[in-house]
Amino acid sequence: MSKPNPNEPYLHKIREAKQALRARIPDFQARFQALSAAVQAEVAQVKAIRARGESPVPVVHYGSLCNNDEATRALIRRRGCVIVRGVFDETRIAQWNDDIAQYLDDVQYLQRMESKRGIDQYFSALASSKPQIYSVYWSKPQMQARQSEELARTRQWLNRLWDVSHEGVDVFNPDQELTYVDRVRQRQPGDATLGLSPHVDGGSIERWIDPGYQQVYRHIFGGDLSAYNAFDAAFRTAAREIPSPAVCRMFRTFQGWTALTRQGPGDGTLNVLPVVNAIPWMLLRALQDDVPADELCGAQAGRAMVVSPQYHGMLLDAYGPIPTVQAGDTVWWHPDVIHGVEDKHQGKGYSNVMYIGAAPDCAKNRTFSDLQRTAFESGASSPDFAAEDYELGFAGRATVAELSALGRKQMGYTD
Repeated sequence: MSKPNPNEPYLHKIREAKQALRARIPDFQARFQALSAAVQAEVAQVKAIRARGESPVPVVHYGSLCNNDEATRALIRRRGCVIVRGVFDETRIAQWNDDIAQYLDDVQYLQRMESKRGIDQYFSALASSKPQIYSVYWSKPQMQARQSEELARTRQWLNRLWDVSHEGVDVFNPDQELTYVDRVRQRQPGDATLGLSPHVDGGSIERWIDPGYQQVYRHIFGGDLSAYNAFDAAFRTAAREIPSPAVCRMFRTFQGWTALTRQGPGDGTLNVLPVVNAIPWMLLRALQDDVPADELCGAQAGRAMVVSPQYHGMLLDAYGPIPTVQAGDTVWWHPDVIHGVEDKHQGKGYSNVMYIGAAPDCAKNRTFSDLQRTAFESGASSPDFAAEDYELGFAGRATVAELSALGRKQMGYTD
């Protein structure tokens, strides 16, 4: 029996969008060839850097964020990712790591997970009886990290890598975050269940069929190709995603995580393809003659956007692991950057992180924040994820009373 096609309700929109885009871009093949040459040069450079045993991922230090020169910022914009080292001290991180482990025990996560296997599609597919990503959102360490001054400063700096203003109006407030809650990872040595192939979050077929996304990529879809800027905020908050547990409803300037343990290549950690203009190339790739009229190089509604060896093989030579990070370092990548997770953890220690991205204040994010705040007050799962509700009614979770003044603003409280 064949699997249902998630694109079925959208096939007519895909066909219409591709036809309209091709008509709008009379030089789409020449445009694609020009972009291919530019991206291929970036891929070759990244490949050469990796061949020298170095990392193409830019690195900055928390203590000198304000002292980075324009060349460093330009490289981050070009690569679309950055590691900020030393955001938290090792003592504080070690305590958070221990406290999260204790929290999972106190909430009886593993025992309760067993009773949910019938409805939990993610964990029911795991070969291991122990998960690697834990669907907890409201532990005290997570909330303390999210509302910390250190991450506020880091995310403000990251947000200001973007060109925020469009026609004289700021698209978002780079100096104020709205918390987007996510989960924690505790990946044990030897685990081979958590690998994620190269992909992009934040929607897939939407990038071609949604009017907001078409405006984000307006220079790719028929404008001045050289004018495209991945860090131009214009229309980013107007894009609309197809609702799905696999799609984030907030606009994030950067996805990210905070390292709770040391980890690096081979430790079952993050892989990235540090070429920020790979997505524009993928957009034009789907318009080429060898792609069926109702397909988009494997993109499927409600899923992450896949990077296919069949259609996108040129890109994959640039794909590889981040450099080793220490506990207290943070890792960030642009929402259009291709990334994934190593198939197997071949290291000796746990590979643990808290997923915390950068979601600045804007109307789109405030709308979701209202939903999320209700979940926080009851201890329910984030409304962007499956309703597993391990913390619902649990007395040991973080509460409103434990929010700082900054934390209250980030959670959308107005008083």
